[in-house]
Amino acid sequence: MGFARTCSVALVGVEGVVVEVQADLEAGVAAFTLVGLPDKSLSESRDRVRAAIVNSQAEWPQKKLTVGLSPASVPKGGSGFDLAVAAAVLGAAERIDPRSIADLVLIGELGLDGRVRPVRGVLPAVLAAADAGYRQVVVPEQTAGEAALVPGVSVLGVRSLRQLIAVLSDEPLPDEQPLEAGRPDPMLAGLLVPGAGVGTGLSADPAEGPDLADVAGQHTARRALEIAAAGGHHLLLSGPPGAGKTMLAERLPGILPPLTRHESLEVTAVHSVAGILPPGEPLVHRPPYCAPHHSATMQSLVGGGNGLPRPGAVSLAHRGVLFLDEAPEFSTKSLDALRQPLESGHVVVARAAGVVRLPARFLLALAANPCPCGRHTLHGAGCECPASLIRRYQARISGPLLDRVDLRIEVEPVTRSDLLGQGGRGEPSRTVADRVREARARAAARLDGTPWTVNSEVPGHELRTRYVTEPGALAAAERDIERGLLTARGLDRVLRVAWTVADLAGHARPGAEDLALALELRTGIARGVPVGAGERP
Repeated sequence: MGFARTCSVALVGVEGVVVEVQADLEAGVAAFTLVGLPDKSLSESRDRVRAAIVNSQAEWPQKKLTVGLSPASVPKGGSGFDLAVAAAVLGAAERIDPRSIADLVLIGELGLDGRVRPVRGVLPAVLAAADAGYRQVVVPEQTAGEAALVPGVSVLGVRSLRQLIAVLSDEPLPDEQPLEAGRPDPMLAGLLVPGAGVGTGLSADPAEGPDLADVAGQHTARRALEIAAAGGHHLLLSGPPGAGKTMLAERLPGILPPLTRHESLEVTAVHSVAGILPPGEPLVHRPPYCAPHHSATMQSLVGGGNGLPRPGAVSLAHRGVLFLDEAPEFSTKSLDALRQPLESGHVVVARAAGVVRLPARFLLALAANPCPCGRHTLHGAGCECPASLIRRYQARISGPLLDRVDLRIEVEPVTRSDLLGQGGRGEPSRTVADRVREARARAAARLDGTPWTVNSEVPGHELRTRYVTEPGALAAAERDIERGLLTARGLDRVLRVAWTVADLAGHARPGAEDLALALELRTGIARGVPVGAGERP
């Protein structure tokens, strides 16, 4: 009779639960029983583990074998438990010392030939192990760099089960056949899941990606884009087709500052679980950009799928930009599902298999035409859409969702002089990004010691009591509240935008001009403030 135990990690969304893998051998008819609420892919590990052990020149125990996964109440799935199950079996059979694996966390899939294949979600799994107090993990060699991002954890990357047995038994390492230079590594296939990312991608470096200098004219929209990036404010671009709405939104990630270390770990964990983390890039440094098609379902936006919910577009855009082009063409249910994550910065998805909390703090950018044909606001363009159809089309973006959008910009058609370059070339993304970075630094210094990092996260109560404006600056906003142009939430968002305008201009606190520009960008009513307002002498 033999017994051994080791550990692995079960992922629930992007959060991990340490699972104890126990193996027990006793006299009886040779059989392999796996218990502990495994799913189909985990149940199949019995055949993978048996073949991998035999092909690694280790003897398979001809006894009654029971492998238990505790806690049994937590659903477990995926092939990442293979390595832990194999180690526990070898420990129970005394092929390796059971004490050498008792405090190890092992994550990896086994091929039938004994090779260790990489799996998704290594970073959040190692983070969960570190939080539980474990300091030694074993992962596939290809994901060792990802696991090494977690501080205070010793990482061993292995290529095969034979190599792991040799390390644990203090035996000479076997000769592993290296991959020929120039050949693609088939082991990386498990890290990328085709179709797992809904129109998502990691934004390129500003020097390589789309540049704001390519945008002709659109001075008001460019100013709004800069304010949105500096304060993390949500943005609606409305205008006729061809005015440059999509072009502007695609350049928004290029003026956002690079992610901090903590933000990079959050984004990398989500992308690792979703299976869209690029191989060879264990840490994401740039804000992600996610632009799903307007036919996307509500589940693909907020998260869902069979069994435990998987990250949706709002989570794939965490700490980055979620761009919804042709926003009125999205279903009303899908758009309204964004209201809760816009407020809380996370989404809670409840399914029969369990409840998952996924991060979803993103910058929302919407683009919309004024009517189905797009020519409603153009003079002499021949729009034939009935007034009732125009109202229904514009009402697809509900009032409660619009109330959460800080900046609402009418994008006018590009003039001939701007299009031909006669109006002068606009500023490049790098110049605007420098101003955004300086504004965020001012906001971070002011918010030091608080749970918030950007102006869009500051609660309204704090804006009215702790971070007050200059005397008399709120007069115009108070009149708008009395006229019904602003709600209580709208006033809070105007104050947040005013603080961002003040940070960009280098003001100690918002004045009347800063508030006037914030009101104009939200309500669309001209306040007699130039686009560059806030630059006081």
